[in-house]
Amino acid sequence: MTNPVSTEPPGGDLWVFGYGSLMWRPGFAFEEQVQARLIGAHRALCVYSFDHRGTPERPGLVLGLDRGGACRGIAFRVAAARRNDTIAYLRAREQTTNVYHEVTRSVWLKDDPRRQVTALTYVVNRGHVQYAGRLGLQDQLRYVRQGHGRSGNNRDYVLSTVAAIEAQGFRDAPLHRLAALLSNDAIASQEATQ
Repeated sequence: MTNPVSTEPPGGDLWVFGYGSLMWRPGFAFEEQVQARLIGAHRALCVYSFDHRGTPERPGLVLGLDRGGACRGIAFRVAAARRNDTIAYLRAREQTTNVYHEVTRSVWLKDDPRRQVTALTYVVNRGHVQYAGRLGLQDQLRYVRQGHGRSGNNRDYVLSTVAAIEAQGFRDAPLHRLAALLSNDAIASQEATQ
């Protein structure tokens, strides 16, 4: 990635870039949310979840920003007065096992394509034991089906993320393929109980 890496965003209001569960459950107060695009990394189910959506014995699979490509998501603007509390909240939520690097990246806001802001976000640590790399669809399906952690089951995480992406008016082809299979699971389960 060509953007400079920093552990702390610059002073003033804080921008946070959400590409997974932050899109549908940010968990912090914000002044505005704007569709945004980050270039140089893409959204991928590339993190084994040992905590929120799985356990070390039965890992789930969650999203990370992995190198290459681009990612559409949501940029949240947090008031300067809430900056430190928001960063503390995000660290407690996202860094339970330190599988992510906390970084700042340039994102381009959809309301004005020339408007670029620096946003705090979380990029996968490729050297971490929880880095899954690029898994095939059947492997992803297996991990998501089995995953359940303190934040709930892995299936709901994937389907909620897909719903948030659709609400923003775009698609993520790999996630949509997985969501279709998970939805078929639910239909088959309903039919089996009738």
